Amino acid sequence: MTEFAPHRARKRFGQNFLHDHGVINRILRAIHPREGQHLVEIGPGQGAITSGLLAGNTRLDVVELDHDLHPILLARFGHNPLFRLHKGDALKFDFSSLVEAGEKLRIVGNLPYNISTPLMFHLLDQAEDVADMHFMLQKEVVQRLAAQVGENHYGRLGIMVQYRCQVEHLFDVGPGAFNPPPKVDSAIVRLTPHASLPHPAKDLSCLERIVREAFNHRRKTLRNTLKPLLDSSAIEAAGIDPGLRPEQIDLAGFVRLANHLADQERGQ
Repeated sequence: MTEFAPHRARKRFGQNFLHDHGVINRILRAIHPREGQHLVEIGPGQGAITSGLLAGNTRLDVVELDHDLHPILLARFGHNPLFRLHKGDALKFDFSSLVEAGEKLRIVGNLPYNISTPLMFHLLDQAEDVADMHFMLQKEVVQRLAAQVGENHYGRLGIMVQYRCQVEHLFDVGPGAFNPPPKVDSAIVRLTPHASLPHPAKDLSCLERIVREAFNHRRKTLRNTLKPLLDSSAIEAAGIDPGLRPEQIDLAGFVRLANHLADQERGQ
């Protein structure tokens, strides 16, 4: 096998390479890749979990931006006919182009903080082609994704992701599992797109606007935060007390507000 100089993590790519075998094995058990499945790994780095994903005899596409890692990945896994490397930016990648008839993708990634939120929404836009997603993220981001109404981390990110997915905070990972160690704790989250939306909005853009306005000033009441979109009588017509704060409103409540806004804008 070709020998390569040790690859140094690049700060501009937000790289922190996983090296703790106990954590690696725990992640693989959570994913549980099985023969015949089609997996996609975003940012495989030096391949810490790539070999474990391939061990399940699964088809594996990997998307890696750092061109210095491409020869390392190809030397380790390029001989395997189930492995394909895509050189490029996951934020611009068309994941649906990998899908073959009758299958859905299982997506895995250790996501840098600076791209984690836009990348999740990029993938959710292709959710009909996705079975599930397992991501390593900053622990605080996972807490925000999984937070329920009334909890400290409950807010815009969690509501908009939970609209599309079931969210499971699986376990936490300390800085020592990485090289170099990050300054924050990490966590593993599982996102499973809903087969059918539990609370479908008439217009997704209305839901996005309602949630954004509500949480722009999260300590204020809906009467004040939603004033540019809905007056108090309209909020009450959606079955919501305008004196409540946004963190007191569940997903179903926000969808009712959004549907009322959609009807209002259509003149209904």
